[in-house]
Amino acid sequence: MATIEECRAALEKLSDNMQHAEGDVRTAAALDRSVSCHITDLDVTFAGRLQGGRIHVHDTIQGPPSEKAQIRLAMTGDDLVALVGGELHFAKAWGSGRVKLHAGVRDLLVLRKLL
Repeated sequence: MATIEECRAALEKLSDNMQHAEGDVRTAAALDRSVSCHITDLDVTFAGRLQGGRIHVHDTIQGPPSEKAQIRLAMTGDDLVALVGGELHFAKAWGSGRVKLHAGVRDLLVLRKLL
């Protein structure tokens, strides 16, 4: 089972990858939205903001998100690490229910470029 530190490192790596992306991925990463990532097996939520092509984590909260972010993810720590490491494909994980993504319709249309 991934630790909180490993999950935080995975989010930082994802943020770095997004900042250095090009084309459609860079456009999608340029959203300015509140974001939360609930790690279900650790019952911890990373809350922050997607801004300037980066994910800025401002808080680590015990339990589910205390506020409803504009973009909300939920998954296990191992799945987060595997997604960022390229071992798990987002579309397959999302389709099978391993990863949950909640966002407005417009945001989903833009975010699909990241997938």
